[in-house]
Amino acid sequence: MIKVGITGQDGFIGQYLYQVLGLFPEEFERIDFQKDFFNDQYQLNDFVRSCDVIIHLAAMNRHPDAELIYQTNIDLVNQLVNALEAVNSKAHVLFSSSAQEEQENLYGKSKIAGRIKLAAWAKASGGIFTGMVIPNVFGPFCKPYYNSFIATFSHQLIHHQQPAVEIDAVVPLIYVGDVVQVILNQIRIHQGIAALKIKATHKLKVSAILNLLKTYQTQYVVNGIIPELTDPFQINLFNTFRSYLDVKHHFPAKFTKHTDARGNFTEVIRSKVGGQVSFSTTLPGIIRGNHFHTRKIERFAVIKGKALIQLRKIGTTEIIDLYLDGAEPAYVDMPIWYTHNIKNIGNEELYTNFWINEFFDPNDSDTYYEGV
Repeated sequence: MIKVGITGQDGFIGQYLYQVLGLFPEEFERIDFQKDFFNDQYQLNDFVRSCDVIIHLAAMNRHPDAELIYQTNIDLVNQLVNALEAVNSKAHVLFSSSAQEEQENLYGKSKIAGRIKLAAWAKASGGIFTGMVIPNVFGPFCKPYYNSFIATFSHQLIHHQQPAVEIDAVVPLIYVGDVVQVILNQIRIHQGIAALKIKATHKLKVSAILNLLKTYQTQYVVNGIIPELTDPFQINLFNTFRSYLDVKHHFPAKFTKHTDARGNFTEVIRSKVGGQVSFSTTLPGIIRGNHFHTRKIERFAVIKGKALIQLRKIGTTEIIDLYLDGAEPAYVDMPIWYTHNIKNIGNEELYTNFWINEFFDPNDSDTYYEGV
């Protein structure tokens, strides 16, 4: 069992990494980190002492005072090194640096200086150090107006604002899940690399990204259409975009029901991707689900009976209750990293249609069980 701690556990990459580590309970033990530890050297020492691996993500990325960014990031590294030395740690420390190392700004300089400082600690102490130089990272739940223009654009479009391209540069991009996979690989091989340059998976102009996001806004948010998603990058971008929807207010989304003398007709899904369609019947009082996905796009459509769909974002406690009734057919799309279930709360059988964007593969199901 490898004991892993993450400084910056509550940040964008930190939260994602923390939850992924939780998918491997027999391999990793997560050592909890609180940002107040940097205000108490004794607590920081205890944290470091408990860890076999430390991923140092805590940093200041944006502030009007560039000198404050530089000094804050240097101080955080110095405090971590002091703790490592105080407890005679031989941990494997992984440090998140940035492609901005190549730019003449104080944030980039703080990252270079931090990487050099930690490499020197490892050499002197017998510890292991990996300095990761990471390009622009995007992914779900990243804070808008901070360090990802994709997060900002997605937030603006969903809130009916018009994003503006200030500099239409070609930007190297990598999905947060891919960064986390690199981190897991480095933990497992247990070897240090002073400067591990993580390659971008895609390079696109800012305007090209914005055009894709605008397509998602029009097709998905306005018209309920699953857009064309031709590769993993577009699936990741779409999942990132839809993570900014307010689930409680956007769902359940009503279908258009067409009624005539023969009965009624309801179109369940329009999709520009393939996938798998299935249906279930559920007896009164029975619950299905209690699992979550990290990549799959999934739609539940209640076509007969009464249902309660519950969702809870992994790592949080708030439960979202959504009520559906086949008399007024509606659907809910399951956000990634939300555990969810469906319960028959009526007196008759519940009929539910399910669509998912990929075939079920028992060897790679992307289905993780956790009660709502």
